[in-house]
Amino acid sequence: MTIDTDDCVIQFENVGLRYGLGPEVLQDVSFSLQSASFHFLVGPSGAGKSSLLRLMYLALKPSRGLVTLFGRDIATTPRRQLPALRRRVGVVFQDFRLLPHLSAFDNVALPLRVAGAREDEVRRHVVELLSWVGLKDHLDARPPTLSGGQQQRVAIVRAVIVRPTLLLADEPTGNIDDKMAMRLLHLFEELNKLGTAIVIATHNENLVERLDHNRMRLDGGRLEVDPAVQGPAPAVAANLRQSPGNAA
Repeated sequence: MTIDTDDCVIQFENVGLRYGLGPEVLQDVSFSLQSASFHFLVGPSGAGKSSLLRLMYLALKPSRGLVTLFGRDIATTPRRQLPALRRRVGVVFQDFRLLPHLSAFDNVALPLRVAGAREDEVRRHVVELLSWVGLKDHLDARPPTLSGGQQQRVAIVRAVIVRPTLLLADEPTGNIDDKMAMRLLHLFEELNKLGTAIVIATHNENLVERLDHNRMRLDGGRLEVDPAVQGPAPAVAANLRQSPGNAA
C-alpha cells in the first residue's frame, strides 16, 4: 500500500506497542511529519520516547495500527525493500554505536563511502564537520580513547553528513555542556533548512525552551503534538549543502 500524501515523511495511525504480554507502552499514537519539519520529543522518563523512535526507524514493529514511512505501508512492504527505506533515516543512538576498531574519521566517512562518494570529497566533508564540532585534533582517535561527549559528537556528525530525509536523535546532547549542545542543535537546524525532517528526544527542557520548534509530548504512553512557530535557523555547517552523499 502506498500513501499519496504530499511531503509526508512518516505517519502513524492509532499505533500501539507492547513488549511481550505486558501492558501497552504506547497507546493510540497518531501523527504525521512533513519534510523539513522539526520536532522535540519530550516527556518524563519511562514515557516511551525511545520506543517511539525505535518504531520510527523500523527497529520495532507496532503491536497494532498503521505506520507508513516515505509513503510506504511498513506492514505490507516486502522485507527486501526495507533496508532502502532505512538508509534514508539518520539515527543518533543514546549508546552511540560507533565502530570501535575505526577512527573517528572513518566512522564518519563510512556512510559517505557506502554512498559512493569520491575519497577527496569524503576527506573534505568529514574533516570540516569534525572540526566544526571541536574534534579536529581527534580525527585518528578510536572511540574507546574518546570521552563520552566526544563520542557523541562523532555519532552526530556521522548521522547528519549524508543529509538523511529523516533524522532521529535520542538524547543527542546528554553528555555535553549547553554551549556545545546549542552548537550541535544549530547544526540540526541547518540540516532542517535543507529539507530534512528532524525529531529530537530530550530531557533538557532548557534547550527546548531556547529554540522555537514544535513539540511532541509523550506521557503515560499517549502522544500530544503542540504546534509552535519555527524561527529562522542560523547559517552553520554550510558544507552540508554540497555533501556528496546527499539523500534524494
